Amino acid sequence: MSDRSAIGASGRTVGRAGIWVAGARPRTLVAAVVPVGLGAVAGWLVWQDHRRACLVRCSAGLHHPVLWRLPLAALVALALQVAVNYANDYSDGVRGTDDQRAGPVRLVGQGLASPSAVRRAALVALGVAGLAGLVLAASTSWWLLALGAASALAAWGYTGGPKPYGYLGLGEVFVFVFFGLVATAGTAYVLDGTWSGKPVVLGAVLAGLLACALLEANNLRDVPGDAAAGKRTLAVRLGRQRAGWAYLVTLLGALALVLVLAALVTPWAALAFLAVPAAWRPVRLALGPGEGRSLLPLLVGTARFQLLVGALAALGLALAGAQR
Repeated sequence: MSDRSAIGASGRTVGRAGIWVAGARPRTLVAAVVPVGLGAVAGWLVWQDHRRACLVRCSAGLHHPVLWRLPLAALVALALQVAVNYANDYSDGVRGTDDQRAGPVRLVGQGLASPSAVRRAALVALGVAGLAGLVLAASTSWWLLALGAASALAAWGYTGGPKPYGYLGLGEVFVFVFFGLVATAGTAYVLDGTWSGKPVVLGAVLAGLLACALLEANNLRDVPGDAAAGKRTLAVRLGRQRAGWAYLVTLLGALALVLVLAALVTPWAALAFLAVPAAWRPVRLALGPGEGRSLLPLLVGTARFQLLVGALAALGLALAGAQR
């Protein structure tokens, strides 16, 4: 790694150790935290419904939530997110896509670390996710290994390989499936043995839409550089103005899911609407004319909104469960 310091997105100098932390893109890790939190609480709510339905005759055979698996589920999600970020840094860096990047620190593109070192970091993160997933599979079901392998391949294939799907405008599909449906339902399954039920399904879709909004915020900022480098993200394909409206539609879709949760599961889920004021500035930025560095606050604001909606929705589900 280079001895040089880097200037982060905030304008502050990042030291040698901080370079690797910045390269992991901490602000995006909320995409891993939200589905795990929603999955844990939603799964617990479904488990309570199953327990009530069983009554006395089958209560002895009902599996209780296994809480020690929750930190491992969180570790899998976080490690996969870090792996995606390092793999993206490596692949975009060697392709030259990051040469005109306006966003946060890029290890390869800015010459702060060698491509081989960043590739190893991505593989180490995948290994950590794999080891934690192996423990979860051994204690629940071995079919989780296939799901983990698919997640790892999707993480690397976002910008890696001969035909990266992130360059084809399919990144939103990946994050919706793996950081929405898979992460949320997977967490519920390893904790409570359930992956279905209205709280889990709706929570998974909500987490997926919020993750898509975070990716759209990132890609909106990078439209000029990505277009110049031939990276045809959805934002590039739509164009700056329409991509901003697509971002708004995604946020509105997430809020619509909150309404559905409130109507079909518990009115407490409507607590998530307390996060609406946090969306005001990101939406203004997305719909405005800004590009490049002027959109740096968009990712921060979207991450904050995502965390608030996820936390408040999970709190609402928890309050509903406490009343049962």
